[in-house]
Amino acid sequence: MNIRTARRDELPALQELEVAAGVLFRNIGMTDVAEHPPPALEIFEQSWEAGHLWVSVDDADKPTGFVFVKLVDGGVHIEQVSVHPDHQGRGIGRGLIEYVGTWAAEQGFPVLTLSTFRSVPWNAPYYARLGFTELPAAELTPGLTEILAVETAFGLDPSERIFMRRTVARQ
Repeated sequence: MNIRTARRDELPALQELEVAAGVLFRNIGMTDVAEHPPPALEIFEQSWEAGHLWVSVDDADKPTGFVFVKLVDGGVHIEQVSVHPDHQGRGIGRGLIEYVGTWAAEQGFPVLTLSTFRSVPWNAPYYARLGFTELPAAELTPGLTEILAVETAFGLDPSERIFMRRTVARQ
């Protein structure tokens, strides 16, 4: 699997990839999530400019998945990880997350965090298999609390959301 920094000219294609990945939510009855627009191009731009946006690519160097992060309270928060449905089930999501873990270790960050759906099989249970553990509400940092507020305002049910954390392995 090849993972590299995204290129600016790929950002619109990453939005399209995110829309395609949303079909899985439609298949389990979460049509509101499936039909929600992808992150705005400016969000991708900000992540790209910060050097926090990576893609997995196929043999033709075309993106098959992406991950972008932001720095939150001294850790690395995985904002979004998506894999095109045509490429799912091949370990690409895991590879992107491990890439971020390696990058975080190289940068000296102690922890990875993410927020996800509690009951969706390819969300919280999947991340638990990758070594993430549930972060109790009492342990949410100010930045993670702010992310939860944004997600709630966005229309996501906070009772269905879970924050997870994984210690970064030192290099």
